Amino acid sequence: MKILLVNPGLSLPAPRGNKKRKALFPPLNLALLAACTPKRHQVELVDEHLAELDPETGADLVGITVMTAFAPRAYRLADHFRAKGIPVVLGGMHVSALPEEAQAHADAVVVGEAEKVWPQVVADAERGELKTLYRAGDYLDLKEFPLPRRDLWQAGDYLVPQTVQITRGCPFSCSFCTVSSFFGRTYRFRPVADVIKEVKNLPGKIVAFVDDNITANLQYAKELFRQLRPLKKYWFSQGSLDMARDEELLRLAAASGCLGMFIGLESLSPRNLEKIGKRVNLVDIKQAIGKIHRHGIAIEGAFIFGLDDDDETVFERTLNFAEEVRLEGAQFGVLTPFPGTKLYQEMEEAKRIIDRDWGNYTVNRVVFQPLLMSAQRLQEGVDWAWRSFFSYSSIFRRLRPFKKHPVLLWSFNLAARARVYNYLKHKATGPAVWD
Repeated sequence: MKILLVNPGLSLPAPRGNKKRKALFPPLNLALLAACTPKRHQVELVDEHLAELDPETGADLVGITVMTAFAPRAYRLADHFRAKGIPVVLGGMHVSALPEEAQAHADAVVVGEAEKVWPQVVADAERGELKTLYRAGDYLDLKEFPLPRRDLWQAGDYLVPQTVQITRGCPFSCSFCTVSSFFGRTYRFRPVADVIKEVKNLPGKIVAFVDDNITANLQYAKELFRQLRPLKKYWFSQGSLDMARDEELLRLAAASGCLGMFIGLESLSPRNLEKIGKRVNLVDIKQAIGKIHRHGIAIEGAFIFGLDDDDETVFERTLNFAEEVRLEGAQFGVLTPFPGTKLYQEMEEAKRIIDRDWGNYTVNRVVFQPLLMSAQRLQEGVDWAWRSFFSYSSIFRRLRPFKKHPVLLWSFNLAARARVYNYLKHKATGPAVWD
């Protein structure tokens, strides 16, 4: 069979001039599925974050991964292929949360980690006997983790083409997060030797570890960092703020080539942190950031606006804090009740969800009624925070005096500024996610 694997996106404006569109990361999840596909089948991978799928593309089987914001596009693609008589399989976090919704647009849906059932899906499709539902049941043993089919994409199409997944899940259970609802609050990791072998064979010097919390198991993280050091690679990943409690961990991370960490700071309000279950952040956040910075590790802090303790002063207070602690990067998201999360259930029961268009569930658009401000004021405040944080004056204040890897940090901030300002300029009529 010819199997088409699709990472759906949104209709994006053409890049200016002769520039070629680039995406941040390649779709590693689809490359893993391709690795689980018997070699007698031909696999093609299409990433719509680079360009829209040619509607005339043919296949014997189509698999589409579905995140909530891209569900409308995924469903349109699925309907198109099914109208041509091509069977379609849908999977991903959104489908696992709402399988009955997805079944209206698919011949089969996969609930849970697809690697567990994909070979059976392919075998059934080959015989023309697809079942309507495939449920993974238990979780993948990461000792059996396949090597992704990186030959299915062009490295030049991505800003960070070399990505590796080391762990799955997170031990925390934040009410807004889809990770714990999808992975069941499990935390699993691959054998360190397998990770080192994969990283060693990657070209280039920079690697992104696309994990939800790379530092959740201290013993494992320390051993990983020790074995990474001789490879002389640079890397970044995502972790939790409690990494600041362990000086040895920070020393090992820095020595192993850690450029920076994406950290969910979420809120400066202890009441907010308590309510969403992010008790790990109930510490002196400023002091924790300082400890991480002293090891030369940059921080991209993620904040959520619209939590129940947020009033109209939250935007300026958060921006001032981000500049005071000199965060090298930041994300300002709107609280979003994703299907399958505890937050979604709470919002449903309180009848606070005001927008049912999944295409607006991008964490950049307000889809619920906040408690202490209007939805319009929340949207205006989020946009203001993005614009202010990536203003030239803010970038200059945050990145001076000299910081480690100054060229990389300035390049990151200027690129982020261009994306943010372009988005804010066109968002009334343009795409709902960053261009």
